[in-house]
Amino acid sequence: MSRIVVFGAGGRAGVKVVAEAAGRGHEVTAVVRDPAAHPELGGDRGHEVGQGVGGDRGSGGGRVKVVAGDVTDAGSVAEVGAGHDVAVQVAARLDVPAEEFYGAASRALVDGLARAGVSRLVALGIGSVLEVSPGVRLMDTPGFPAEARMFSLGHVAQLDVLEGSALDWVVIAPPPVFLDGGAPRTGRYRFGDGRVPEAVEGEPVFSYADLAVALVDEADRPGHHRVQVAVSY
Repeated sequence: MSRIVVFGAGGRAGVKVVAEAAGRGHEVTAVVRDPAAHPELGGDRGHEVGQGVGGDRGSGGGRVKVVAGDVTDAGSVAEVGAGHDVAVQVAARLDVPAEEFYGAASRALVDGLARAGVSRLVALGIGSVLEVSPGVRLMDTPGFPAEARMFSLGHVAQLDVLEGSALDWVVIAPPPVFLDGGAPRTGRYRFGDGRVPEAVEGEPVFSYADLAVALVDEADRPGHHRVQVAVSY
């Protein structure tokens, strides 16, 4: 059993990550800006998640503690991260420029996790930052939407900060499509490399539930280090 701190636990990916990790028996600290706004995570005093939440993940359920925190503040990251084995970053903000948010969050994580003694970070990326050909990211191809490119630049900033850090990090980038938020967990996925994964005819849209499986697997059993990888079916 590990102690996992999840930043952005109230988002679409975060809720699934918390359930996945707790269902495996881990102790999870779910970090959100306002715990009272996320009763689905179990409240601000902690919540026992029972066996079988979201599928078969082994025996027993883990404990979820919901706390207030700011992923862009190194002091807050250090405080909530202390005593954990690994951190998962799935936080996002749409009300501030993406480069500003992801740059600040990444710098705070690098600083704060070092203070907390947490050396492993599993972060959520975005498919548009993956390459379509050597040296050419999807976000840089002709006709790519300007608004989406601006958001993608935030994830580029995240990578730039992490590459200059001493953290043992991995950034996991799902396919560049809108993920399925309602599909059940299958536990099926495959890792690729830094390229946009080829679409397979007949495959369903990749789901948040299976994205969570991949993220927690990397928290459980680190297989990729200091690299961005694609994940898909």
